[in-house]
Amino acid sequence: MKNISRDKKPSRMAMLIDGDNAQPSLIVKLLAEAGKYGPPTIRRIYGDWTTPQMNGWKECLNNHAIQPIQQFRYTVGKNATDSALIIDAMDLLHSELVDGFCIVSSDSDYTRLATRIREAGIFVMGIGQRKTPKPFVNACNVFIFTENLTDDIDERKIEEAGKGAENGKGGQKPNPLPILKEAFVMAADEDGWAHLGAIGANLRQLDPSFDSRTFGYGQLLQLIKAYKDVFTIRKEDEKGPSAVYVKLKDKRRSSRSRKKAPEPMVNKV
Repeated sequence: MKNISRDKKPSRMAMLIDGDNAQPSLIVKLLAEAGKYGPPTIRRIYGDWTTPQMNGWKECLNNHAIQPIQQFRYTVGKNATDSALIIDAMDLLHSELVDGFCIVSSDSDYTRLATRIREAGIFVMGIGQRKTPKPFVNACNVFIFTENLTDDIDERKIEEAGKGAENGKGGQKPNPLPILKEAFVMAADEDGWAHLGAIGANLRQLDPSFDSRTFGYGQLLQLIKAYKDVFTIRKEDEKGPSAVYVKLKDKRRSSRSRKKAPEPMVNKV
C-alpha cells in the first residue's frame, strides 16, 4: 500500500456520509469544506432509504452526484449504517483508489476506522457536531464542527469576540490562549519568531478540531491579533502575503516599562 504524507493534500478524496448522523441542509458546505483538502471524487451516503428520516437527502443526491447506499436495519433502535460505511472504507483503503478520506458523522463508532486509516499513512478528516466524542475527533488529522459551518462570521462578530479576548473573557466559548502558546513554542525558531503557517499546522496536530471559527474568527491571524498583549505580529510583504510571523511578548520587560520611574533624590539644605 502506498504511503501518503500527511503534509501533502490528497488528490482524490472519498467522502463517506452517515445519513443518520448528518444534516442534508449542509451538503453544499460539507462538500466545500472537504474540497479545501482535496476533491471528493467518491461521494457516498449510507442509510436505510425505506425510512422517512432519509427523505431530506433524496432531493440533493442527484444535484451533488452523491451515491446512496442502502443498509436495512436488522434490529429496531440500532444503527446499521456504520458497519456498511466501515466495510466500504476499508475496501477503498486497500484498493488505493483514493489518498484521503472524509467521514461525515458524530458517531464514536468510527474512531477505530479513522485510526486505521491514519496508520496506513492516509489523510483522514471528520465532520460532525460539537457533541462528537473526543476519541473520534483526535483520531482524525482534521475535524470540523458543523456548528462552525452554520455560523455567519462577520466583522461585527469578530470585533465583539476580540474585545472579550482582550479582557480574558470568552463568554461560553473555550479559551484558545493555552493551545495557541503551546503551538507557538513548537514552531518558534532561535530568534523567538514563528511562522503563522507552522503555528496553524501545530494547532491541528495538538487538536484536530481546532478552528478559529469556534472562537468567532474567520482566520487564525484574526484570532492571534485579539491577543495583542500576548503576541507580536510581523509581516514581510517582500516575501509574499503568507510571510507572517508571530512572537510571544516578554511580560517582564513590558511590565518594567509600565512602571513609573523613581523620583530623583533632592538634597535638603
